[in-house]
Amino acid sequence: MYALSPRQIALGSILALAASTVLPAPLGAQPVPCECARTAAPVVHYRTADVDGVSIFYREAGPKDAPVVLLLHGFPTSSHMFRNLIPALADRYRVIAPDYPGFGQSAAPDHKAFGYTFARYADLMDGLLGRLGADRYAMYAFDYGAPVGYRLALKHPERVSALVVQNGNAYEEGLGAFWDPIKAYWAEDTPARRAAIGFLVSPEVTKFQYTDGMSDVSRISPDNWVHDQALLDRPGNKDIQLDLFKDYGTNVPLYPKFQAFFREWKPPTLIVWGKNDKIFPAEGARPYLRDLPDAEMHLIDTGHFALEDRGDVIVPLIGEFLDRKLK
Repeated sequence: MYALSPRQIALGSILALAASTVLPAPLGAQPVPCECARTAAPVVHYRTADVDGVSIFYREAGPKDAPVVLLLHGFPTSSHMFRNLIPALADRYRVIAPDYPGFGQSAAPDHKAFGYTFARYADLMDGLLGRLGADRYAMYAFDYGAPVGYRLALKHPERVSALVVQNGNAYEEGLGAFWDPIKAYWAEDTPARRAAIGFLVSPEVTKFQYTDGMSDVSRISPDNWVHDQALLDRPGNKDIQLDLFKDYGTNVPLYPKFQAFFREWKPPTLIVWGKNDKIFPAEGARPYLRDLPDAEMHLIDTGHFALEDRGDVIVPLIGEFLDRKLK
């Protein structure tokens, strides 16, 4: 070892500075493209529309002239459930995700003055789409979104360009033990039966829907059930939800008509189903293949809100499916 002279130290500092200095490009030189460039995420717009006197909130993104993808949410959530899916599709599709009355940011009239029924929801969604000039659309049908969407399909079967079904039921095989107290309410509309299903809007059940059957609970943001529960706890909202549990029974007699729509119109269909879901179990997924034998089915190791847990698997499946089927 030997000591460096002051001159050697100074020279070393100069060489190090020179090596770290980026000289300006000569005039006229073309910049080298940066491989790390990123494309900006599509802009999501948050809007409301008056449909038959009801304020309907919806999220919208994507080119106005692109094929439409309609995202129909379930209970107890809203279009909030699609906050990650929307920008993933909006680079090439016009994505519309509404909130039903009593959910999310849409109006929530008193249940004594407004009929909370799936038929009414389908009519309102039809009216919204008319306002937006969306006369043909692929539908993402989840949970409550299935009977809303399939009722919409019965009104305008020619408008459905494709189906993405995610834990959305259309077969009696899919109504398992979870539905027993609700079925009892369908059979006997009494205050006691109504009170007996009040637990379905409790914080425990809301959290259960997001966490039960999930392959990795650490992927599920607690913001989900906190957000949903805050809206469920609004004054009067419990009665809205209990009215809808009662009216869900009107969907079951329509199952044969939903199934006839599948057989007759044969919409291209992708089924991405959380197979561990206790609300709409996999027994409700498989019967679709009776009426849609060409449907693409993926039973995924997750629960009810499958997008929250396995969005990294499901979103590419949806994107690739739509790219093939929507021309």
